[in-house]
Amino acid sequence: MTPTRQGSFRLFEFRGIEVSLHWSWFLVGAYVLTSRADEYASPFWNVAEYLALFALVLLHEFGHSLACRSVGGHSDQIVLWPLGGVAYVAPPQRPGAQLWSIAAGPLVNVALVPVLYGALWLAGERGLYDTQPDFMEWLLTLNFINAILLAFNLLPIYPLDGGQMLRSVLWYFMGPANSLLVATVLGFLGGLALITYGLLAGRLWTAVLAAFLLFNCWQGFRFARLLRAHLAAEQARARAEPPPVP
Repeated sequence: MTPTRQGSFRLFEFRGIEVSLHWSWFLVGAYVLTSRADEYASPFWNVAEYLALFALVLLHEFGHSLACRSVGGHSDQIVLWPLGGVAYVAPPQRPGAQLWSIAAGPLVNVALVPVLYGALWLAGERGLYDTQPDFMEWLLTLNFINAILLAFNLLPIYPLDGGQMLRSVLWYFMGPANSLLVATVLGFLGGLALITYGLLAGRLWTAVLAAFLLFNCWQGFRFARLLRAHLAAEQARARAEPPPVP
């Protein structure tokens, strides 16, 4: 259950990668702008904050897409929706190519840490806490959002980046099917823990996101079982074939 072009409209294209925005993004945007209306003296900064979130997510997804292409894979679509962004990547079926295509997204956020923190430090040195408090609050929030995006995406819960990276590492030792099985089982456990936390802490959005992760984890688990059966059938067929006659 991931967003597609259906229900989305095209924003722009960069290096052959089409970026689309799902209509539901605006509903969540209205909610976020309303819920944080008291954070700034001017509503301009509420809009700027939401646009910055848009930009951070988009940069993360471009990291996936461009890394996939660098290893010979295919990627030509990014869709942004309320639960984040989805870069449709098809890297070569090798663990290293898969790992790099997934890891590049969080690495973008890692690269942004010194940039955003440096901007905050420089603005503070110029005394903008006193003269431009809204701007400083905006910079602080950007640092926080980037850190949260990085930390959350690295959770070892499939299909988050952390879960997919874990699967890619396991692939070296367990093969494509068993590595996906293990990653999805661990993803179930992590997703259940996350949804429990969301319900107990009264964080409805966290619970909704966890439910989405569990659904996609189940889809991955089903695919892993089919893939394992397919690979086992191929191996049995290869063993049954007579050796070639010289």
